[in-house]
Amino acid sequence: MQRMIRVFDTTLRDGEQMPGVSLNIGDKLRIAYNLERLGVDFIEAGFPASSKNDRRAVEKISENVSESAVAALARCDINDIAVAADAISKAKKGLLHIFIATSDLHLRYKLGLSREQLLEKVAASLDYAKTVYGDIQFSAEDASRSDPEFLIKVLKLAVEHGATRINIPDTVGYSTPAEFGALIKRIDDSFCGSVPISVHCHNDLGLAVSNTLSAIQNGASQFDCTVNGIGERAGNASLEEVVMALATRFDVFGCKTSVDTKLLSRISNIVSSVTGVYVPPNKPIVGSNAFAHESGIHQHGVLNERSTYEIIDPRSVGIKSSKIVLGKLSGHHAFEEKLAELDIKQSPEIVESAFKAFKDLSSRKNTVDDDDIRALVEEAIIDSHIHDGFELVSYQIQCGDTISSMGMINVVRGGQCFTEAGIGAGPIDACFNALNRIAGKEFKLINYGIKAVTGGTDALGEVSVRIEDGENEFVGKGVDTDIIKSSIKAYINAINRAMFTENIYGG
Repeated sequence: MQRMIRVFDTTLRDGEQMPGVSLNIGDKLRIAYNLERLGVDFIEAGFPASSKNDRRAVEKISENVSESAVAALARCDINDIAVAADAISKAKKGLLHIFIATSDLHLRYKLGLSREQLLEKVAASLDYAKTVYGDIQFSAEDASRSDPEFLIKVLKLAVEHGATRINIPDTVGYSTPAEFGALIKRIDDSFCGSVPISVHCHNDLGLAVSNTLSAIQNGASQFDCTVNGIGERAGNASLEEVVMALATRFDVFGCKTSVDTKLLSRISNIVSSVTGVYVPPNKPIVGSNAFAHESGIHQHGVLNERSTYEIIDPRSVGIKSSKIVLGKLSGHHAFEEKLAELDIKQSPEIVESAFKAFKDLSSRKNTVDDDDIRALVEEAIIDSHIHDGFELVSYQIQCGDTISSMGMINVVRGGQCFTEAGIGAGPIDACFNALNRIAGKEFKLINYGIKAVTGGTDALGEVSVRIEDGENEFVGKGVDTDIIKSSIKAYINAINRAMFTENIYGG
């Protein structure tokens, strides 16, 4: 018998709680649009009571998303609930998500409540919630470490007072598949299938996906997840891994989701780019090596019959098996064909900007790979939202083990040239100091990340930086075969976002 499993994506809420990730409203809208296109049932847009920015983001997403239900998180607190309900009031479909911890550990050390006080708080909060919103999900935080009998008592109370669905979190990733499955079965038996059961699993022991799948086998009809598995500490259950496990092993699970799996690679790339959190090459489903074969034996097998070493058709997750190899002799038509193959659809202006960057790169690199193209297009998208910003003209550095590093930067903005020099603990630091002098502001670098987009000595280097001005944080990205140049471009991009833009993504 086939069951439909609902997908509750929390990339914009729990995913953003990952250390080092900070999304503006434009970033969140872009991800939300693509989650809606992906076909998830719920998009948890944020925690409205936590900040004005989070509340505005939830409101904007509620106004602009219509196919997926928009969820807003709230504690068991009347003010939280009122703010959350108001934030999703304009949503075509919405969900009020209320949570409180139920383990004795959290009751004692975090909440300072007795069990009786907790029950009173749950009843009062949900009594109020049902007067302001219709669809309510109740989550028992740290459920997997709670006394099962007390947990079920709390869940039944929540349903009696207005909850329309319940969520069982393995908040700290402590449970094992057998344990968690048994807990979900016990809860499902207690409710006799009268209320939808959802699960929220963390990956502290690397078991988030396994625990989620075990829960589904034991009665859960909904699961929480994040794109690329990002989130608090070791992250959450990975959306793409759970979805593809259900799809690939339908013979075992007998379950389907509403997700369009052909868009999984696309949403993974978007979330990675916007958050600056790179996907490891060995990441299942969406990692660059997920469908790569280096061994001669494997290559021979796959060429004769794909299923010998691939249990998933790469096309089913949006990865094309065939490749157009681009080089310095390729023209505009070949470039556009490659974009179509990669399912990249952008405006003529962005395509032209990316093509110019491609021609420059191909003059220094024998072949330009698919990941290079994606990186160039992503840079063009980011730059297209910068108006009246700085643009790098040239740079010079002087460094050595016996002299201070010096960097001289020449940029242009609005037809005006700016040149400054700076010194620092290495050439990149010196160049960043020079850029601060040009901007006339002391930005502080709080994070610097670098990766080779492809292999080889001529690999395209992608740099991600995060800077702050004392109040806000801004992310910048730059790509080039010259790593110092890509670092400078990333810093300039961050400065431009800080000084000249707001909400750079529109969708």
